Amino acid sequence: MNIFNVITLFGGLAMFLYGMRLMGDGLKASSSGTLKKAMERVTGTPIKAFLLGLLVTAVVQSSTATIVLTSGLVGAGIISLRQSLGVIIGANVGTTVTGQIIRLLDLNSSGTSFLQFLKPSTLAPLALIIGIVIIMGKKSKESNTIGQIIIGFGILFSGLLNMTDAVGVLSESGIVERLFSGLGNNPLIAYAVGAGVAFVLQSSSATIGILQAFSTSGQLTFGGIYAVLVGIYLGDCVTTAIVCNIGAKPEAKRVGVVNILFNLSESILILTVVTIIHHMGFLDPIWNSAIHSGGIANTNTIFNLSCAILLLPFVGVYERISYRLVKDEPAVEGKYDEMLDALNPVFISTPALAFGRCYEVLLVMCQLARTNINRAFDMFTQYDPKMMEQLEEDENYIDCMADKVSNYLVQISAEINSHHHVEIMNYYYSAVTEFERLGDHALNIAEIAVELNEKDDTFSKYALSELIVLRELLDTILNYTNEAFKKQNLEAARQIEPLEEVVDDMVNVLKENHLERLRSGACGVLNGTEFCNLLSEAERISDVCSNVGVATVARATPGIEHQVHDYISMLHSGRDENFNHAYQEAHDRYFRLLQRKVS
Repeated sequence: MNIFNVITLFGGLAMFLYGMRLMGDGLKASSSGTLKKAMERVTGTPIKAFLLGLLVTAVVQSSTATIVLTSGLVGAGIISLRQSLGVIIGANVGTTVTGQIIRLLDLNSSGTSFLQFLKPSTLAPLALIIGIVIIMGKKSKESNTIGQIIIGFGILFSGLLNMTDAVGVLSESGIVERLFSGLGNNPLIAYAVGAGVAFVLQSSSATIGILQAFSTSGQLTFGGIYAVLVGIYLGDCVTTAIVCNIGAKPEAKRVGVVNILFNLSESILILTVVTIIHHMGFLDPIWNSAIHSGGIANTNTIFNLSCAILLLPFVGVYERISYRLVKDEPAVEGKYDEMLDALNPVFISTPALAFGRCYEVLLVMCQLARTNINRAFDMFTQYDPKMMEQLEEDENYIDCMADKVSNYLVQISAEINSHHHVEIMNYYYSAVTEFERLGDHALNIAEIAVELNEKDDTFSKYALSELIVLRELLDTILNYTNEAFKKQNLEAARQIEPLEEVVDDMVNVLKENHLERLRSGACGVLNGTEFCNLLSEAERISDVCSNVGVATVARATPGIEHQVHDYISMLHSGRDENFNHAYQEAHDRYFRLLQRKVS
């Protein structure tokens, strides 16, 4: 043995861990939308929740990801703690699937052609070839994700092969035998070793995979490693509990606590039962016999599945204990606090879920801003100080939401790499800015009404009649803006720009009309200035709506996102018949209405 064998061992370990991470990230990216819907429909039946947790973990290859995701859903109020309990236990069983895949290491003997293909030495390069062909052959989001999963699988097995080669050399020197020989006589040390390694690697699947690689030396025994396996469960769940506690609400923290309680119960149960059975002599045939990759995978599955069946009826006990250990926080007063709490860091590792939380907050921002605009216009005809207080309160909420979403998007940006997710992030960055601006313009309009009221002044009946038409036009453009963002409705998005042009035309006409009234003495200087300020705010509202509409069209139309200015110029130059028709129709309608109101 020399230093180069050690380098090969740790190099293989690095490849194995990276392959597992690559494969897991690809699986999560490809299934996150479906995963979210499935998790949100969890029923109160522990068996169904258990099966869902098992299935989800088998797909994403990570019990930590499943439990952290469950913690986030509980914290967001989407599912209850009781509904999550079965998922937690199912996730611990689902993680054994990885070990069953890695047991292909046992296929080293000659056999049929089909079995030759399943040997890691054949499967690893084959997976790498298929993965790179898929990525380079068809450049799309779906093909990149599928290729990433397959390449991750190939790298994982390549790392395993390197580790097993290094372990073969190390076993000849007696290191492997000395490393594991004493563990069978001291299960507590073995338990601590398993827990420590799993905690450092932050993955039970990876730790068990390493154990399976060492098993190729033929020097591991059931008696030497069973306690290591059990320790791995605790080490992994401690990491999960720490992640679940980061910025989380009490309900979300309880998910991590329940996971630790279950794994502690599992540890005590397995260690006790194995010790009793061993002393009764039932394990003598296998206690000191060599255990290989398949044996480790089967032992791991049997341990987890047996404990799940025995402990699943006691989920209510875990729930009660978690409530004793994690106390509720004082009730919050803000009516949107619970929704903002859903911007939980635990969702960031699954971008589809994180973006879903942002979307919900952005929808509320848009609705609040639109409501405030209507309140502001109402104050010119029915001034009410309480309405101003409500408007200011909701404007504070809009600002708070904007800050929270912006900060959350910054956190998400550090975790994403796919073009699709980058597009969503940029779109939401644009939306949060524009919706905040809508709220600001609503407040500015309301302050104009306050100024007039304090000076005991008002607009003339002609000006108020014109504002009715302008307000109806703005309400139409705001409705299209809401539909465009809420449903990604391209038809609604394309209606915004023609209406924005009509708003510009109407503002110019209303300013001319108002100047004429000033010259004739029908309006005073103060309300004349404020009326012009109000028209400017209305114009800015339509500009904000235009930005949202163009961003929606650009997101759905390849090539426009980097040529937005040219796209808008093309529309306004009259080269788009649909735009021309929509503009003319809206112009005729609202100017006829304006004519009737002022005549």
